[in-house]
Amino acid sequence: MDIEELQTFVEIADAGGVSPAARRLGVSKSIVSRRLSRLESELGIQLLARTTRGAALTEAGATFRDYAARVCAEIDVARETILPAGDLRGRLRVAAPLSFGPTHFSPVLAEMARRHPRLHIHTSYSDRFVDLVSEGYDCAIRVGYLQDSDLVARRVGPIYGKLVASPSYIEAHGAPATPDELVEHQALMQGTETWKLLDGDKTITVRPQGSFKADNGLALVAAAVAGLGIGYLPDCLTHEHVAAGALVPVMTDHPPPPAGAYVVRPPGQYPSRKIRALTELLIESFEQTPQRWGLGIDA
Repeated sequence: MDIEELQTFVEIADAGGVSPAARRLGVSKSIVSRRLSRLESELGIQLLARTTRGAALTEAGATFRDYAARVCAEIDVARETILPAGDLRGRLRVAAPLSFGPTHFSPVLAEMARRHPRLHIHTSYSDRFVDLVSEGYDCAIRVGYLQDSDLVARRVGPIYGKLVASPSYIEAHGAPATPDELVEHQALMQGTETWKLLDGDKTITVRPQGSFKADNGLALVAAAVAGLGIGYLPDCLTHEHVAAGALVPVMTDHPPPPAGAYVVRPPGQYPSRKIRALTELLIESFEQTPQRWGLGIDA
């Protein structure tokens, strides 16, 4: 039984069909279909039922998927075990945030590719919440305050932020001094989120209101610079604007608590060497190039 066919079948099962599996694997739909047909012929059973609405696993396919996934995982572990130390190969699928992933995380991923030329790194940049298991990602880089989940998370560095507004907004509306005053202002938000602020040693939660919303941090920075409201933003996106005077910190007596950058992965016994290598490289980047993350900048 061909391991490539097993891996392809697992991708089909997890992606929900031949076409999305082909996109994940980076090969043509016809190649994926041929691999599935060969596997079904060898087993003598139908694994995938084609319908007018798409495709779904048969009962046998659903059962076989779990066994196939375990076999593929064991093969990956075996391959990593016998590879020379530091030698990585295969594919690593990473989900990263769009807000500053291309500017801040992409150099780290590029360095990882340079160090490991046999490793194929596929990164998807998006600010939407990615389901690692159902969408077939090995890991994700996430920023902020992690919600409780069954994912395994490793913190790789701190992310500091502040509340900022443009001088024109402050001139027109004043600057809030307390959390109670903040709720009277226009907040630049991603959705209906709450904001965490420090009140001495205590963390308090504020529910801001605002008419301008965007699911991207850079868009919120642009809105803050344009004078549309107060942004709750990471320093690595705002420090240049603060240094230039285009943005001004507000409510400095009530700063946001430090957030973090994390590598998260689906639950399992051990992280793969590829994920460990990425995690270590991100930690190295935070420690050796703090200016990339806006750390150590007194704004």
